[in-house]
Amino acid sequence: MFRPQLPPPPTLPTTLTPQQNQIPAPSAGRSLTPWLGPAAAVVVVGIVLTALLAAVAVTAVSVAVAAVVLRSLLSGATRR
Repeated sequence: MFRPQLPPPPTLPTTLTPQQNQIPAPSAGRSLTPWLGPAAAVVVVGIVLTALLAAVAVTAVSVAVAAVVLRSLLSGATRR
């Protein structure tokens, strides 16, 4: 009387559609040469900006060292 009943199994579709996950090949008429110029420009600009940033950092460190040396020289001269 109170026996559990299992639900009927789901029915699977009989026709399967194949999925294509292929990446289309680039056409033979298109070349990558139009991208080489702007890409090279971006790389060169990045290198130049990095070099400028490094130069600014080195200059800031040298100015800070010079300020510390001058401060110690001036404070030593006033004590004498």
